Amino acid sequence: MEIIKNYLESMFAELPNTQEVRNAKSELLQMMEDKYNELIASGTPENTAVGTVISEFGNLDELAESLGLSGAVEETKAKASEAPRRLITIDEVKGYLANRSQKVLLRSIGIMFCIICPAPVLMYIGNEGIGVTLMFLCIALGVGLIVFSSFMDHQWKFIRKELCRIDMNTASYVKDRKKSFQPVHALCVALGVALCVICWVPNILISAGENSVPGTALMFLIIGIGVLLIVYGNSVDAGFDRILKANDRNTVSGNYTSDISDLKFKSKTAETIVSLYWPTVTCIYLTVSFLTFAWHMTWIIFVIAGVIYKAVVINCTEE
Repeated sequence: MEIIKNYLESMFAELPNTQEVRNAKSELLQMMEDKYNELIASGTPENTAVGTVISEFGNLDELAESLGLSGAVEETKAKASEAPRRLITIDEVKGYLANRSQKVLLRSIGIMFCIICPAPVLMYIGNEGIGVTLMFLCIALGVGLIVFSSFMDHQWKFIRKELCRIDMNTASYVKDRKKSFQPVHALCVALGVALCVICWVPNILISAGENSVPGTALMFLIIGIGVLLIVYGNSVDAGFDRILKANDRNTVSGNYTSDISDLKFKSKTAETIVSLYWPTVTCIYLTVSFLTFAWHMTWIIFVIAGVIYKAVVINCTEE
């Protein structure tokens, strides 16, 4: 019976997500279940029963008129002809997610190297040659990793640039992967933010007298690790969301991921604002902290940002 339900989902996937379509889908499912149970009760093998049900009820074009879906079916055909959506198979999704995990790890490490590059100069005061050499080495490694990572997903660019869709089984697989990654994501972001907030502590605990160099160098290292964790966690999670948002939200297949995020953004601009909110807050925190050196006070920025975030989400999303 599960095969029949999956086949029914594929039949209705691209139809408009209207009450009329949902009612017709429920009606057809009931008809298919009744026929399947009738065949099983008469002693028909399960595989044969499934094949018979699909052959009898599996052509939506033939059933459209009796189900009252002629208009919806024609509209869907016209839309598919004008803007066809490429089906992303589950194997392609697995490859994309594996590739993205590697890509964002390299990019995150590259960003970390760029952030910690001043540390060698601070540690080798009095021997500027070594310090500057190590600084440029960090920059070279960082930029190299970032550039290299940008070429790693060339074969998956169609996911970003083309209209795509996924089936119900693929959506379920990605949702399970996303759910499994949630504890890791939460830990990465929480620990990353915590490291950025406490990065000033080495200046107090390690610095002796007027020698604040070791503490400052360690501060850059802590910030670099914190940013690495934040970027990695958010970027991997964004990969799941990219796949889950492939389907047109106005179609039946848009319901496949309705339990992942109930947020419906008013526009692409609104969605971008929400997605960039916390990275922007982190940049503001670091900028203000470096300019004022008031690390013991600037953590309050995150508290204020948390209050404002709710208002931002309300104004950027539809009820």
